[in-house]
Amino acid sequence: MRLVECVPNFSEGRNEKIINAIADAIRAVSGVNLLDVDPGWSTNRTVITFVGDPQAAVEAAFQSIAAASHLIDMRRHRGEHPRMGATDVCPFIPVSGISMEECAKLAEQLGKRVGEELGIPIYLYAEAARREDRRSLADIRKGEYEGLASKMNDAEFRPDFGPLSFNAAAGATVIGARPFLIAYNVNLNTKSKKLANEIALNIREAGRTKKNAKGETERDPDGAPLKIPGLLKACRAVGWYVDEYERAQVSINLVDYHQTSLQHAFDACCKEAEKLGLRVTGSEIVGLVPLEPMLDAGRHYLHRQGRSVGVSRKELLSVAIQSLGLSDLSLFDPSQKIIEYRVDKGSKQLKDLSVSDFLDELASDSAAPGGGSVAALCGSLSASLTAMVANLTFDKKGYEGSREMINDLAARGQQLKYEYMLAIDEDMQAFNKIIEARRMPKGSPEEAKARDAALWEANKGATTVPLQVLSKTIELLEIADLVVEKGNPNSLSDSGVAALTALTAAEGAYFNVLINLSGLASTAEAKDFSAATRAQADDLIEEVRKKAEHIRMKVLSRL
Repeated sequence: MRLVECVPNFSEGRNEKIINAIADAIRAVSGVNLLDVDPGWSTNRTVITFVGDPQAAVEAAFQSIAAASHLIDMRRHRGEHPRMGATDVCPFIPVSGISMEECAKLAEQLGKRVGEELGIPIYLYAEAARREDRRSLADIRKGEYEGLASKMNDAEFRPDFGPLSFNAAAGATVIGARPFLIAYNVNLNTKSKKLANEIALNIREAGRTKKNAKGETERDPDGAPLKIPGLLKACRAVGWYVDEYERAQVSINLVDYHQTSLQHAFDACCKEAEKLGLRVTGSEIVGLVPLEPMLDAGRHYLHRQGRSVGVSRKELLSVAIQSLGLSDLSLFDPSQKIIEYRVDKGSKQLKDLSVSDFLDELASDSAAPGGGSVAALCGSLSASLTAMVANLTFDKKGYEGSREMINDLAARGQQLKYEYMLAIDEDMQAFNKIIEARRMPKGSPEEAKARDAALWEANKGATTVPLQVLSKTIELLEIADLVVEKGNPNSLSDSGVAALTALTAAEGAYFNVLINLSGLASTAEAKDFSAATRAQADDLIEEVRKKAEHIRMKVLSRL
């Protein structure tokens, strides 16, 4: 799933009609899911959070900025929060299947369009910044709206996009890309804010001011206070007391969880708390969290327990929730707290059906799901069997020296299982796009051209999905061969079936590639695509058949 989060901040937190109109502009865009609208009266500011497909997110951001520029007049705006525009800041944040570099390009795409179509000066910041002195939002926003007209007279403060002149009504907007920020609190068995803050000072990147034996601040030759850096990078923290919970917490912002993960922050708090005679009782995630850091936490604690990490995502999440104590204060529900699980998929997912319901759907008079989805299902069954055999081997006596390799096999099997599960639905969705394209009008030359273009893209997509299923079976067979060779001998037949179902997945996918190629148009572009795809598919199926037969004979010789 390619998923990007967008968190635009608007300079209006009191007028519900304006806030709702901006939110409705986002809701109206297909492919995005509005997660949160958080207005503040004293700040006179609203923070909106939505996620979606990258291009849908750009469209929703543009529509919200357009709505804000029509509804908010900065000449009359007052509030406690720093701001310089009707839409003050609009960051794109990678969640899954998209890189930071791609998010920076989304920021550029949006900035260019807003500047040209809405006439709003645009400044790029953070990972999208074109200049080092514009990476910091605070630096760009210095002087706020009131100082903007004067600043824009300086050639050094020319916007990256949009007019060079001051837009009095809309101000200016800062657009960028940044890592996902996880708001994370660690719970302590104390009411002491001072002790909680002591832990915060020890772990946060900024650390604490260095003191001499007399308790005086030590300074460098220029007179600046010296600092003792904290333990964790990309981590901000402070200690506080929460009346509602009757306990103190270490309140943490993980501004880049790739540098400091949930588990590293939690474990560091545990160690520092123990030094002070305290105990960490659990933790809480404020707002939402991506799936990736939760899965990483699950793997971390399984590894510490000496257990295989090649388990299902459901099990990884369960381990993470228990190990981090995320239900200490209130129930942590993954369906509500994890971004990917909150996204409205908009249609029934085959992979989520029971076996019985899937078979009923398959046996109905509908053309989809069909052979392509079944081929993908066979791939997921193969990967699952390999993971099973690896997990049955992991703790078996006599295999201690192979644990790292077996653990890797289990993890690879679980990942391939998930990828093939997604392909079950992708195949049906690709088929449905062909049907949708065929239903497009073709009465006029323009309509016929649009229909032909849609059919071409749909048929290419319907060919690409089974081709990817076919190509992945090479890895399926490689890990199946390894569990035949290195796995628990009592599960040899299971390893063999893993290879057989991988072969079935490949043969089924190969059939689907061929039938979709036959449906392509007879243009030169289609012929080139067809020839290249057919050659690739032929090479893949030949390799798959050889590998599968080699494994089949190996299994038979040992049974």
